[in-house]
Amino acid sequence: MDIVTPVVVPYGPDSFMIDTAGRRTDVVADRWRAALAGRDMDVVPAAETVLVRCGHEDLLTTGDREMLVQLAREVAPGEEAHTGRTVTIPVVYDGDDLADVARRCGMSVDAVVAAHTSTEFRAAFCGFAPGFAYLVGLPAALHLPRRDSPRTAVPAGSVAIAAEYSAVYPRSSPGGWHLLGRTECAMFDVARDSPAIVVPGDTVRFVHAT
Repeated sequence: MDIVTPVVVPYGPDSFMIDTAGRRTDVVADRWRAALAGRDMDVVPAAETVLVRCGHEDLLTTGDREMLVQLAREVAPGEEAHTGRTVTIPVVYDGDDLADVARRCGMSVDAVVAAHTSTEFRAAFCGFAPGFAYLVGLPAALHLPRRDSPRTAVPAGSVAIAAEYSAVYPRSSPGGWHLLGRTECAMFDVARDSPAIVVPGDTVRFVHAT
């Protein structure tokens, strides 16, 4: 039984947002995309909400909003998505914070690397920068708050962790996550047909670079 009922609310002149009430936002977004196929709309999942941005001539009706609420209600908490791909990212584990992460977690460096590479992550949503995917599934033993002092510049390709997430910095930018290593993968490139390597709903595995 639902404890909280999802509610679609206006979000500016041409958008609507839903609080998914604990449901997986990538699964909700997938169902919305299917339901809205053929219409000029963009569906964007976040940590706990999904935003629908409407085309100029294609605003949501009352019936649309009721349909979207029902689709969100039908997604059970923890339900798995079935539309994502599996993306493998090779990593050189030589990050500036790797030894400190091991110390703070009471683990060896090798154990930290083993925990990270043995985990099957899921891209829950994207944000912060184009191509920056928030990956959930990080083992609880590696959960650490963000750094007390963020770096003014984190190199592109840095593989990092913070709180319950892992991620890859797609470009050089400020950042407060703990750096475990680096990858040569270009996480976002506008010249590609699909600019982002990882999108919400994808499964991500990190492996030792060879």
